Amino acid sequence: MWSRAGSRRCNIHRRLFSGAARRIEDEGDWLYSPEWWGSESESEFNGNTVFRSVSDKGNGVISVHAYPSSRPNKVHWPETEKWLQQRYGEIYPGYEHSGSFKILGYQWRVLRFNDNTRQSTVKIMAAYRDTEPGSIFIMQQAQCLAIPYVKSMVSLGLSTIASSKYDLIAAVHGKKRMHILCIGHGGGSLPLFLASKIQGAEIHVVEIDPIVISASVQAMGFPGFSVMTPSGERALLEPDTINEVMWKGIHERLYLYETDAEKYVVENNNLYDIIFVDAYDGDDIFPNKLWDPHSPFLNSLSDRLHPEHGTVVVMRLRYLKPQ
Repeated sequence: MWSRAGSRRCNIHRRLFSGAARRIEDEGDWLYSPEWWGSESESEFNGNTVFRSVSDKGNGVISVHAYPSSRPNKVHWPETEKWLQQRYGEIYPGYEHSGSFKILGYQWRVLRFNDNTRQSTVKIMAAYRDTEPGSIFIMQQAQCLAIPYVKSMVSLGLSTIASSKYDLIAAVHGKKRMHILCIGHGGGSLPLFLASKIQGAEIHVVEIDPIVISASVQAMGFPGFSVMTPSGERALLEPDTINEVMWKGIHERLYLYETDAEKYVVENNNLYDIIFVDAYDGDDIFPNKLWDPHSPFLNSLSDRLHPEHGTVVVMRLRYLKPQ
């Protein structure tokens, strides 16, 4: 699969950049959307299905499709391999020379409901250690936000809270704790981006569908150590070696709960600085109880916000198909 992806990646790269007048630094730029958008036609290439299961939470068939990514260019892979090796040495001093990391490639992974609705898009890196060539691991690229509205949510939320005299810079540098709630998980690009960029961020994520959680961890490279049990404990007592290498310093601040958003908000006593609401069902519909002004959810939401600078960002837009 990876060798096939490599040849296709080169072709897409030529189509995207032939005649381009500028260099696109953002790997999540909408310019790259033709790489992962796919097609509704069975006769056209629509990615390789790497995850598929049926939801019992009203989301229908949940699947993850993989598409080759043109970036990062292969010339940059050794730099990332070196970073992985350095991380391994930092976590396990004295063992930094016991095997090397090798990158297999990069892919887009698209979470779909009912094979149609594109719920989330992330970029993943696939790699392995040469001492264990059969053990491939994937790592979601936290800096890459492929969906424009997700970038808008981040920009709007952070600019709003900064204008409310909240010391955002202190939170970014880990000198101040920032409590964030994300309602709706998808592939996890929003909470992972925030956790990677804001060192003081502690992020709680609420997702009603266990299949979505499984898809994000197994097929979209979201940190598995973030998953919580109903009792409020980590599902994994401790992360394995590879997850520590990839996510140490980040996954400890992510808490992914399988629960209903309304139930969580009504029964929880946590106070949040920012709440992001981005939740859709299998029919691409924003749940009524999350916007009904008389619902327990909205009536309780204000109690979960910091009284001075608490910020809520709600997204109810649909994708726009790339031209």
